[in-house]
Amino acid sequence: MNWLLPAGAALLVGQTLWSMKRAQAAHRRAERERSLRKFGEQLRDAPSPAAQAEALQRRLQEFTGCSVSLALRRALPTDPDAVPELNEIGPLSPEQRAGIRYCLDGARSLGPGTGREEAQPHLYLPLQGRDLVLGVAVLMAEGGRRLPPWMLSHAEALCGQCGFAVERRLERERDRDTRERAQAQALNNALLAAISHDYRTPLATIMGAATSLESQADKLNLAQRQQLAQGIVEEVSRLARLTDNTLQLARLGAPGMQLRCDWESAEEIVGTALRRVRRRPEGARVHAHVEPGLQLLWCDALLVSQLLDNLVDNALKYSAADAPVELLVHRAGPDALLAVRDRGPGIEPGFRERIFEVFKRGDVGPQGPRAGAGVGLAVCRAIAEAHAGSLRLRPRGHGGTAFEFRLPLREVPAMEDL
Repeated sequence: MNWLLPAGAALLVGQTLWSMKRAQAAHRRAERERSLRKFGEQLRDAPSPAAQAEALQRRLQEFTGCSVSLALRRALPTDPDAVPELNEIGPLSPEQRAGIRYCLDGARSLGPGTGREEAQPHLYLPLQGRDLVLGVAVLMAEGGRRLPPWMLSHAEALCGQCGFAVERRLERERDRDTRERAQAQALNNALLAAISHDYRTPLATIMGAATSLESQADKLNLAQRQQLAQGIVEEVSRLARLTDNTLQLARLGAPGMQLRCDWESAEEIVGTALRRVRRRPEGARVHAHVEPGLQLLWCDALLVSQLLDNLVDNALKYSAADAPVELLVHRAGPDALLAVRDRGPGIEPGFRERIFEVFKRGDVGPQGPRAGAGVGLAVCRAIAEAHAGSLRLRPRGHGGTAFEFRLPLREVPAMEDL
């Protein structure tokens, strides 16, 4: 009977070992599931496909102990036969780039332990989306070390998870770009239609006045000739403002637009605006005040001057002929406040934000209907936001409107640094 004890002990040891292996396998599966959930959260929080790929690179390096480089598609393909353009994350040799192309075409893992191209010194794991490989991870183990099957399986799962996340992000970017292009095209079409419509009236006025001066100058008295010449000047000025606003709206909406900022004096910017408006008969009712000792402003002087021109022009257009218009500049906390105030009829509450949209305008002023493409205030807000500032409309207590541009103040460098 003694021979049964060793057999029983062996059975007991075998069952114990089997139970331990099962427990270890269960623990490993649970750890891998937790790892995938945590990695999924990292992918959701990543701000771009490149950031998602970098998160994968770090995770694979920590998990496998291998050096990892990646190649990632820059965009979803529009032509399935075109060679994909790839962004590289980490160093890659010409041989590795060839392996990446092979992995992209075959949409399968390559290298040791994969059952495909086993003689390859490195592992190539595809970032597989629903119907497309979004990239390839290259794992370079030291000394030709092979990953154990469970580790290789988990690395492939991480790559697949990243592939789906990258595909979703690229799809959102593509859809956003499509919407933006459609909106930009619609805006361009509407802008061209509005401009072509609003150019006709001043051009007709200019043509009529110029034709009269050319053909009937000897029949017109001095006052009549002056009136026709003044009409030409006013309409040309109106066309110039419309053209300037349209060009700036296009410039401010262009990708990568850079402001031409420098340290500027508020007095000089306001003085430039005043000199322009004082050339007009109604310009005499514009009064300006700049806080004494106000520090220099870091801004694009041409754009800020155009903003003030537009606001003053609106204030004159939509207020009575004898009502004053104020142009004020002073410090307001961390900002410089540039304000244009009028005593016009004001703006209805429901229209106070919409008035900054393109093609929105107050159609009737004290002197009747007003012409214009409705781009002036849209340009003003775009200029303010391009300076990291804001433009808002504020109703005045005793009637009228104040447009207030807040421009963040910066610390002025020492004179020797200017």
